[in-house]
Amino acid sequence: MTPTTTPAPTTEPTAPSTPTATPSISRPGLWLGPLLALAATAIWSGNFVVARHLGDVIPPVQTSFWRWVIALLAVAPFAARGLLRDWPAIRRHAGLIVVSALLGVTLFNTLIYIAGQSTSATNLALIAAASPAVIAAFAFFDGERMTIVRATGMIIAFAGVVTLISKGSITALLSMDFRAGDLWMLAAMATFAAYSALLKRKPSTISGPSFLLATFAAGTVMLAPVYVVSLTVQGAFTPSGATVGPLLYIGVASSAIAFYTWNKAVSLIGATRAGIVYYLQPVFVACVAYVAIGEHITLIQILCMGAIITGVAVGAKR
Repeated sequence: MTPTTTPAPTTEPTAPSTPTATPSISRPGLWLGPLLALAATAIWSGNFVVARHLGDVIPPVQTSFWRWVIALLAVAPFAARGLLRDWPAIRRHAGLIVVSALLGVTLFNTLIYIAGQSTSATNLALIAAASPAVIAAFAFFDGERMTIVRATGMIIAFAGVVTLISKGSITALLSMDFRAGDLWMLAAMATFAAYSALLKRKPSTISGPSFLLATFAAGTVMLAPVYVVSLTVQGAFTPSGATVGPLLYIGVASSAIAFYTWNKAVSLIGATRAGIVYYLQPVFVACVAYVAIGEHITLIQILCMGAIITGVAVGAKR
């Protein structure tokens, strides 16, 4: 299944140069991989705020559908030529493309939008905090190594996230009211973790932009029948200034840009290390809330963010 063993007659110099190519990729990956994962995480932090706003005016499936249509239009000018070049490899690995599209495009964000309609933002954040651990579990079963240092960093960051969400109150955690939406969020978390672990299997004969365009297209096609059902049952929304801007953000930034940087990060440093960086999302959300709406940041929040940053720094080390 791996591209290096496929009998490609194009005798590219990749086979003999693979041993020397690995160090050249891993060396910049020491800093570039975490930086790309950080960029994706920062962009996705804004996505949660935007999604909460759109949930009041656009049905979840329609939000997801138009998100990926916009993402397709954004990626196509940069990836269409590469897609044609990589088409033979894409056809050979069609199963991987379809499963990746189903998990990362069709299901993941649609499930988040559905979950947001029937549970609290606190519950969503708490469940999302477990994402890096689930990503690590999927990656471990797929052969990715877990070190003691990495696990320690994950524990420190997770403790910081939980304390930040609960505002340091054990009572608040124990009294949380779990609802049906939490199950949808758990499903979303599992699909994203599986998608991230699956990225390791992407063949080198398919470029990042080509893979992105192929999965966006396949995922949108699979989402289309559900979109038609939503139109029939719930009716179409009316585009306005309050909806077009947010849709452009989640389509261009949260989809085209963030998914490209995340996929590249995983290819450089692995799903587990990229997942640890994902713990920084609550830190970004708190900073955005402070800058955008003047939300007060308390001392315990600062301490929790410090713990998260420390845990990520420890866990994301090589």
